[in-house]
Amino acid sequence: MRETAVERHDRLLGLVRERGTARVSELAAQLGVSPVTVRRDVEALAVRGLLDRVHGSVSWPADSAADAGGGGAEGLVLGLLAPSATYYFAQVIQGAHEAAARAGARLILRISDYRPEEDQARTEGLLAAGAEGLLIAPGWRGADDAARYGDWAAGLPVPAVLLEREAAPGSPLNGLDRVCSDHRHGVLLAVRHLVALGHPTPLLVARADSPTALAVRAGYAEALGALGLRAPRPVIDSVPAERDPEGFEEAVRALHAAVAAGEATAALVHNDVDAIRMVQRLADLGVRVPRDLALIAYDDEVAALADIPMTAVAPPKRHVGRHAAGLLLDRLAAGGVGAEEEEPRRHLSLLPQLRVRSSCGA
Repeated sequence: MRETAVERHDRLLGLVRERGTARVSELAAQLGVSPVTVRRDVEALAVRGLLDRVHGSVSWPADSAADAGGGGAEGLVLGLLAPSATYYFAQVIQGAHEAAARAGARLILRISDYRPEEDQARTEGLLAAGAEGLLIAPGWRGADDAARYGDWAAGLPVPAVLLEREAAPGSPLNGLDRVCSDHRHGVLLAVRHLVALGHPTPLLVARADSPTALAVRAGYAEALGALGLRAPRPVIDSVPAERDPEGFEEAVRALHAAVAAGEATAALVHNDVDAIRMVQRLADLGVRVPRDLALIAYDDEVAALADIPMTAVAPPKRHVGRHAAGLLLDRLAAGGVGAEEEEPRRHLSLLPQLRVRSSCGA
């Protein structure tokens, strides 16, 4: 299977984090790609503040030295398990780092690469490295992963907060603190906006390979019910173009057919990358955005950079990291697991925003 850019970025970050500093040529050799590709990746990661560039070399950011295990920072040590250090979770990590730094705490990081079967071992590595509290975003992909791979987190010996993950009611995980984006609310914002612009029921084009994707799908059904709408056709299943070009083309053709048949004049697409690629392919097929199809993307990671800047639902990713780290610090300050007067557990939902640009015709 061909490696995605996100997976390559995570490997690149891992190499730099381990070494502290590395040359572009060395990274290219280790990653098995060209120096040009590495320079492009480094540029993207540096813009996000995840790497520093100096005269052909790449280094871990100076203000994140404590995160790499170096330095003598005093105070608490927080551990963060994330499925990725790029795209969506880069901002979550940054928010958690900011909150920890303000409190004088260290933040140490482990990446699961969306392998939920490795979450427990990665978390044990954080504990072995000295983590006194944990921020956990499991690498779940499918709807059954929480039940198959999640219960261990309820028995951790230190306080833990779930990030951007919801647990089933009645499950052991549902007793943990958690901070999540309310994706159902985000979908409602998008659908309501398109309807207010005069479009009949918008279609949803979405993946099904992450908790966010599944929440977007659930939110779509709820939004239709809340607004008294009926979908003109079922949700169009999308897949990453780099992993399954034929599957992605099938999704594009299904959306094109809906527009051509007059069944849809608007769509919500999860995620940004898929939305940008779909707009390009639809143009090849004679469908123009927003003239023929009003479109809103979900995630708002790169939506503003499209040829036609895309209206997008923006989950409050950095704020999720900040609030989760703050909640964990409060829990530790109150005495942690087994405290005599333990504070009630908290489930905090943060509302996404709709950022209106050109792609919906507003």
